[in-house]
Amino acid sequence: MTLRSFTRDSSVADTKLAPGTVRRIAGYASPYRLSIVAFLILTVMDALLVVASPLILQKLIDDGVSAGNQQLVVGLALLVAGIAFVDAALSLFLRWYSSRIGEGLIYDLRSQVFGHVLTMPVAFFTRTQTGALISRLNNDVIGAQQAFTTTLSSVVSNGISVVVVTIAMFALSWPITLASLALLPVFLVPARYVGRRLASLTRESMQLNADMSNTMTERFNVAGALLVKLFGNPTTEEENFRRSASQVADVGVRIAMASRVFFTALVLVAALATALVYGVGGVLAINGTLTVGTLVALAALLGRLYGPLTAMANVRVDVMTALVSFERVFEVLDLAPMVADAPDAVVLPRGPKSVELEDVGFAYPTADQVSLASLESVARVESAPTGAVLRSVSFRAETGQLVALVGPSGAGKTTITSLVSRLFDVDTGRVLVGGRDVREVTQQSLHDSIGVVTQDAHLFHDTIRVNLAYARPDATEDELWDALAGAQIAALVRSLPDGLDTVVGDRGHRLSGGEKQRLAIARLLLKGPDVVVLDEATAHLDSESERLVQAALETALEGRTSLVIAHRLSTVRSADLILVVDGGTVVERGGHQELMAAGGLYAELYRTQFSAQAEAR
Repeated sequence: MTLRSFTRDSSVADTKLAPGTVRRIAGYASPYRLSIVAFLILTVMDALLVVASPLILQKLIDDGVSAGNQQLVVGLALLVAGIAFVDAALSLFLRWYSSRIGEGLIYDLRSQVFGHVLTMPVAFFTRTQTGALISRLNNDVIGAQQAFTTTLSSVVSNGISVVVVTIAMFALSWPITLASLALLPVFLVPARYVGRRLASLTRESMQLNADMSNTMTERFNVAGALLVKLFGNPTTEEENFRRSASQVADVGVRIAMASRVFFTALVLVAALATALVYGVGGVLAINGTLTVGTLVALAALLGRLYGPLTAMANVRVDVMTALVSFERVFEVLDLAPMVADAPDAVVLPRGPKSVELEDVGFAYPTADQVSLASLESVARVESAPTGAVLRSVSFRAETGQLVALVGPSGAGKTTITSLVSRLFDVDTGRVLVGGRDVREVTQQSLHDSIGVVTQDAHLFHDTIRVNLAYARPDATEDELWDALAGAQIAALVRSLPDGLDTVVGDRGHRLSGGEKQRLAIARLLLKGPDVVVLDEATAHLDSESERLVQAALETALEGRTSLVIAHRLSTVRSADLILVVDGGTVVERGGHQELMAAGGLYAELYRTQFSAQAEAR
């Protein structure tokens, strides 16, 4: 613990905590106040026992051994043994209370941070570095709980030990005590230098390990491994990794040597102090100024003084490190979600629903509105506001209608569907689902009513059963198979050796693109939403996969209000309403024949795509 204290960045001691931080920390400690009080009482008792055994040994030698009092020797020896048992019991209770408080705080903080992060808008996750966010849930949360366990017990225990041991040593022999303390600066001065060196090396090691871990993460996931095989050079990759691993190894050697220098200096100074005590004290004992028992007691107490004294020298850094960890956790908790339920939000009832946008305008939020610079791998100051993505968009999809959104890339089609799902809130206008403004209903009830299938359907690295049941955990086996049948993939799943318990792999990469899409459609069918959003669900599929997915979609869309973003215009010819989006606004609307006759953007896009398909044949 003493070494870890000196390796911490001393600049943290100059950190200015946000007002009210300590009060907030006390609030987290409130449920554990009785345990903390008991923990502190046991810590004080354990610290007081530090001087008990040396003082008893003094009596044992002076009044027992020297006086030839066998009964006293046996009695005091048994008392020393009893104190050892008490000390062992105290250490067990201290560990129990420490783990109870620490693990409880970790549970509370992690649960709160995890739940809060899930309320963040999608823009938060597009900017945030996942590793940095996970670090807050792991490293910083653990650092925060140490404020109430390791740091708190260390400060109390070391403080009491230093005071009690120093008083006892002064009472036994003040000249020897002063001489022993005079050696402490001989250790502390170089220790601070070594500590700064260790802190620098530790930061370098953490950065190098993070870079190496990032390299492994990017190369070991399915997409990264595929890229390396298709475009990379295995020899170059191995050489680059060896170079990174070599740097980590070099830093590890330097840290090991610096740590050994630290410990060697501590042991050396302690040995010199012990030699001083026995040398000076031995002469005084021979001259009759000091008893042999007092000499032994002083030597024993000295061994219990240097460690706590050294730790106390860096106590401010220890305390501030723990407090800063709390502040970093609070930083995440204080980031308010841009999309939140209104205080008077109501539950959106299930049943057939229309979808309507009334004069909607929207611009994506800036970085400082949705994220934290400390959670981004490459933070950039964005002072200029983002441009409007949608301008005065209005349309209505009647209950049961299929409305297609078409237009060039970047026109705002996906943004429209994101607003319907309330992944973002509009800047102007209204989005209504079932006649209710989406800001007036609870997000859970809105998401229960809307099912989405995107171009790249995401599957967890788990079984088909788990991925399907994610939409409806209470679904029966028969309902799972009905959904698979409706998505035209039941036969394939039945042919797999493990059936529903087949693991789909990282992001579903053990399945083809068409199979993943059909599983996503099965998940949507199992959910049974009132409104369906398809965001280019058939893009990049081969003809056979597209045919199967289209057949599955017919089942999914039947009787439901649907918003379909289509890349292939041939798939939306039968839509009840086609909206042509360009430059963030609806520039054309109508049926296929009507839009073709108008000769506008839709007709141009259709003819261009048809010509390209004809040439491809």
